[in-house]
Amino acid sequence: MSMLQAVLSIGSGSLVGFTLGLVGGGGSILAVPLLVYVVGVSSPHVAIGTSAIAVAFSAALSLTGHARAHTVKWPCALVFALSGIVGAAGGAQLGKMVDGARLLTLFGILMIVIGGTMLRPRQSGGNPDVALTRDTMRSMLPLLIGAGLLVGALSGFFGIGGGFLVVPGLIGATAMPLINAIGSSLVSVAAFGLTTAASYAWSGLVDWPLAGLFIVGGALGGLFGTKLARHLAGHKNALGRIFAGIVIAVGLYVVVRSVVF
Repeated sequence: MSMLQAVLSIGSGSLVGFTLGLVGGGGSILAVPLLVYVVGVSSPHVAIGTSAIAVAFSAALSLTGHARAHTVKWPCALVFALSGIVGAAGGAQLGKMVDGARLLTLFGILMIVIGGTMLRPRQSGGNPDVALTRDTMRSMLPLLIGAGLLVGALSGFFGIGGGFLVVPGLIGATAMPLINAIGSSLVSVAAFGLTTAASYAWSGLVDWPLAGLFIVGGALGGLFGTKLARHLAGHKNALGRIFAGIVIAVGLYVVVRSVVF
């Protein structure tokens, strides 16, 4: 690894961490394009495996804060995550079988779709007392397991944390408030990232030094992003829409470049 590549790795990781801290999610979907087009990772599969580790690490750090704030619905989060691990393992295996160029094209399309969903205003309502109990298990458990399997499969296939997929999945399955869905989603994001990373590492598709630099950059960027978010708290919706536009633009770039080149 050259010195320039090391600097670009830390810088790219910082951008992902900064975005996560600033707008509360979505930064991980930029990791793969940054690794491929900025850092210069030649294999999309190595980029996916490497980014999955960074995604899992960032989610675990954020989860500790939410756990201290008691915003995690642990029973619901664990059922969703355990179901998603099965889906992520299968999705990662399938992703490794797909041609790298085609996988990038599909990844770009997913970015455009997720960017579009990010433009929709989030509803902050919900039932704050929702819980997975013996009384609610019969109706809630199938929804949690089904949504977890589907989101986990998409997460593993594309090597992303999937937070923007997990949050609506949890809300749809349980009707929990947004703040609880965000906190609970981090359990799944960390679990999916580790599952995907383990699958790719088993196949030798992880650049460990690069992953370490990316994580260091992400931790530094996350600190600055979180601090700035506190100062711009009244403009979070505008920031979210701006970031959604960036995600869509990068997705279009990935698709065009994959198709043309």
